[in-house]
Amino acid sequence: MIARLDAGSALPPEYRGAVIALGNFDGFHRGHQAVAKAALDWAKAEGRRGIIATFDPHPVRYFAPHTPPFRLTTLGQRQDLFAAAGADAMLVFQFDRTLAETTAEQFVGDLLAQRLGAAGVVTGEDFTFGKGRAGNVAVLANLAAQNGMAARAIGPVAEHGEVVSSSRIRDALKAGDCATAAELLTRPFAIRGTVQHGAKLGRSIGYPTANVELGSYLRPRYGIYAVTARLSDGSVVPGAANLGIRPSFDPPVELLETYLFDFAGDLYGQEIEVALHHYLRPEAKFDRLEALTAQMDLDCQRARKLLA
Repeated sequence: MIARLDAGSALPPEYRGAVIALGNFDGFHRGHQAVAKAALDWAKAEGRRGIIATFDPHPVRYFAPHTPPFRLTTLGQRQDLFAAAGADAMLVFQFDRTLAETTAEQFVGDLLAQRLGAAGVVTGEDFTFGKGRAGNVAVLANLAAQNGMAARAIGPVAEHGEVVSSSRIRDALKAGDCATAAELLTRPFAIRGTVQHGAKLGRSIGYPTANVELGSYLRPRYGIYAVTARLSDGSVVPGAANLGIRPSFDPPVELLETYLFDFAGDLYGQEIEVALHHYLRPEAKFDRLEALTAQMDLDCQRARKLLA
């Protein structure tokens, strides 16, 4: 596990003089990975620490708090992804009123140069910053030079003729297109959360489920999925999951409910991460439990084949 550093405080001495990859990096998709790799390669070439930064909450959440949930990753997931990419630390910019009111000049001079002691920063070509989004990559390069830093910008990454973006991934997930999302992310989209007690309805019909709230995650297309779940001990178990509101039961409750194949352990209170591999079908309302369980039998058979 790499260190999680707070951009609101001076960095520990060993992290000063680092090269920082700077962006939101929600999802940490192929485009984000290209920016991070450029920063980490640069840091390694000069014998410096390589840090990947992120903003939390997302600036959109600050400026438009009523926006429906749209996150692709939690901070914890990003920390793990940044570690796997080879970063020495994750740097978190708390996006609040103070940061929103920080001018481009203050962001580079006071924050990056003075407080964080960065030697270099790498961003995507579309990166904007500072009050009123007054700063862009040209402004960043100019201000960095004035403050004894270097700045580099990385161009977009394309996949099948289109730029890889978080918006493309969100659109794919809303359509139930797990394959496209996984291709752009370089891994299946996954929801991480703590298993909570529910109404035990699944247990009563022979399908006990591990229930996780969706929190701030984007809502993928409601329905039944073939999934794998990474448990707290690191093991990965295949299964089938209902993501949605369970229309056959009252009251409707929005949950990710995962039935793990050939598993009998107690997961309550444990953190699991459920990866969506294949969309099987939309949610449906069944008037009889027998019809519901018959359909669940079929769903699980199909999920087993797809995951085999």
